[in-house]
Amino acid sequence: MGFGTLLGTPFQVLRRNPGATFGSALIVQLVTSLVAVFVIGGVGVLAFGRIDSALPEDRDAVTAGAWATVILASLVPLALSILGSALLQGVLVVEVARGTLGEKNRMGALWKAAGRRLWPLIAWFAILLGLIVVAVAGVIGIAVLIGMIGGAAIGFAVLFGVLGTLVLAAAGVWLGTKTALVPSIIVLEHRGVISSVRRSWGLTTHSFWKTFGVLALIGVILYAATQIITTPVSFIGGLVASFLFPTGSSEDSGSYIAVVAVTYGLALIVSLILGSIAAVVQSSAVAVVYIDLRMRREGLDLDLMRYVEARQAGGAHDVVDPYLVSSQRNG
Repeated sequence: MGFGTLLGTPFQVLRRNPGATFGSALIVQLVTSLVAVFVIGGVGVLAFGRIDSALPEDRDAVTAGAWATVILASLVPLALSILGSALLQGVLVVEVARGTLGEKNRMGALWKAAGRRLWPLIAWFAILLGLIVVAVAGVIGIAVLIGMIGGAAIGFAVLFGVLGTLVLAAAGVWLGTKTALVPSIIVLEHRGVISSVRRSWGLTTHSFWKTFGVLALIGVILYAATQIITTPVSFIGGLVASFLFPTGSSEDSGSYIAVVAVTYGLALIVSLILGSIAAVVQSSAVAVVYIDLRMRREGLDLDLMRYVEARQAGGAHDVVDPYLVSSQRNG
């Protein structure tokens, strides 16, 4: 595929089967957002509500306990977010792969197919999150320890923090690109996490900049489009509230609260819709790049053509899954 085709195909995935792709992304985003709001918000209200009733000498301990409780509670939506991201990535990989064969599956069929590889996907996303947390915490921790020395060490701590952040960003871009194909490999080639990492590393060799360019440019396009839409919505919402209630309050506090709630509600709905679209396009882009690299290196397009021809002749059930590599087919 040409560079333009690689950029355009992920958007076509959304248009070709919006019910299954956009619907799946919207469900995942909505459930994750609601759980985060209710769990963290509810626990936060209960935890911090105890501070006012605590004795003065116990207030610091209660405050620390409240923050610790909220942090622990945030692990619930975090775990759900990992689960949702893994499921959605699997769903879209299957959709892109089957769409290449001219098939159009319903949401239930896509979820069922992705569910068979859900645990390896969850493991991969959890590993990624763990590596990010450890790396960021390491840089911050070392910078803080240097700064605790005091004096000129504070300047070195700031310098270390800045340089460490730049190094982490560069390493993240490099490793993220080299392992970008892991979810597609896990789902389509039925490999484990470690084997998928090795496979992704090999496929992106000599194709790093193309892979990075496609994924980065799509990310920039989606970010710009999202900002172009959400910024006016937020601005108009705030303008309406300011126009109706110039002082920020009203004798009818219920009306003020209702206007603010509607304004933020609309902004949230727009954000959910745009976030779902972005998730579909970004996840599809990874699968498209994976298929393109296999076509160029392994002649996957020929295997796909043979499968389609066999299906048209009524013998597709006798043909091995075209996305499995030759060693897996023979095994």
